[in-house]
Amino acid sequence: MKLVVDSSSLAKRYVQEFGSEKLEHLLQNASELALCIILVPELVSGLNRRIREGALDQKNYRVVKKQLLNDVRDAVILQITPSVISHSVKLLENNVLRAMDALHVACALEWKADLFVTSDRRQLIAAQNAGLRTEYLSIPEGH
Repeated sequence: MKLVVDSSSLAKRYVQEFGSEKLEHLLQNASELALCIILVPELVSGLNRRIREGALDQKNYRVVKKQLLNDVRDAVILQITPSVISHSVKLLENNVLRAMDALHVACALEWKADLFVTSDRRQLIAAQNAGLRTEYLSIPEGH
C-alpha cells in the first residue's frame, strides 16, 4: 500500500495521543511511505512551539528530532512540482483549506497514493473530495 501521511498525523508517532496506535499499524502495513517535502519543517515548528510552551524539554526534542530524521530517510520525499502546484490551486479553490494542507493533499494525488492519512478535518474533506482514500486519526467530533 502506497501511504502518504500529513504532518499532523506523523506527529502522533513522536507524541502519544489519540490515533498514535492506528498510525503505527498503518506505517507497519505500508509497502511505501511518502511524505511531502514540507513535513519536516512543519513538525520541527510544532516541536519548537511545544518547547516554548514548556511541554517539551531540549533533551526530548533532540531525541524526537533524531527519530523524525531517521524516519524521513526511509520515506519517499514528494517534491513541489508544477503539477503539485496545479493540484493545490484546484484544492484551494474548491475547499476550505490552508495552503500547506493543500500541498500535502496535492502531493498524495500526484503520487497516486493508495491511502492519505490526516488528523485535520478540513484536509480530510478536501482529500475525499479529490478522490483519495483517507484515514482520519483524530477524535471524532462530539466526543
